[in-house]
Amino acid sequence: MDIGIIGSGEIGGSLARRLSKLGHQVSIANSRGPASLADLAAETGAKAVTVHEAARSGEIVFVAIPAWRIADLPKDLFDGVDADVAVVETGNYYPQERDGRIDPIEEGAAESRWVADQLGRPVLKAINNLHWRGLLDGGKPAGTPGRIALPVAGDSEAHKARVIRLFDELGYDGIDAGPLDESWRQQPGTPVYAANLDAEGVRRALAAASPERKPEFRAFPNSSIGKP
Repeated sequence: MDIGIIGSGEIGGSLARRLSKLGHQVSIANSRGPASLADLAAETGAKAVTVHEAARSGEIVFVAIPAWRIADLPKDLFDGVDADVAVVETGNYYPQERDGRIDPIEEGAAESRWVADQLGRPVLKAINNLHWRGLLDGGKPAGTPGRIALPVAGDSEAHKARVIRLFDELGYDGIDAGPLDESWRQQPGTPVYAANLDAEGVRRALAAASPERKPEFRAFPNSSIGKP
């Protein structure tokens, strides 16, 4: 499968390593340009490209950058990209330690709904509950007891099914977590977040989640975007 990745940090880099090793054709981009990715490309065999090229590079495109950087992406990033391409948003909103205040999220919007609005493109929310080390080496064969499960929220059943199949290749059980506006159930501070649960555990955790954001995951009153 052809796969694009926007973001070369811990999650983006781990995806590039894992997916390339599985034989997928990976194109990866970051804000610093293809030259900055020479070492990663040499290590993994992934192709270093621009963000526009990454957005047009596959059947699935992962956007793996901090929340505060989402608004800096080109406004035309997905212009002309076929609607059949699944876009997966892997991030989390950390207002106190990294991202500063994003008003729509503070006012109740699901984090990934805000991302979709910024991109002008439907997205899925996934991988955000998994630490990057778990992504790099936590996969297990199907049927293994305790196999980690990853919730996938979004409005396209076809896109969710495609991503869930890819997660199975990576060694994780994908769980349909409902529509994008229910993706708050897997945001930081919820029972599924960073818990490394199996499939049944993920289903229980999603059901037990509360939409109220915990104080430690809310912005300080005078924060601005990019300024905790």
